[in-house]
Amino acid sequence: MKRTRRWPALLRGGMLLALAAAVLLCFSTSLERLRTGRDQEGKRQLEDSLRRAAVACYAVEGIYPMDVAYLEEHYGVQVDEERYTVYYEIFAENLMPDITVLENET
Repeated sequence: MKRTRRWPALLRGGMLLALAAAVLLCFSTSLERLRTGRDQEGKRQLEDSLRRAAVACYAVEGIYPMDVAYLEEHYGVQVDEERYTVYYEIFAENLMPDITVLENET
């Protein structure tokens, strides 16, 4: 006759609690990684959009725009100023500006 081993109820409850905690930890870690990836992707996309708009402006008008506001007004770039800070430094009308996007701390 084969004897089956039964775990005490307290030990089974503790194992279930530990398993639930492990699943919750994995879930929250995954969500944090997704959020971090999304934030980095948003920053990269904004920087790419600003560069493309500046190049389009140069192609159409023959000069790079003097500031980001010009790109927003004439080329449809949208900057979430609560979320990002844009450093747009222009050296000359015929040189590509230095564009840096930083994420604001929340």
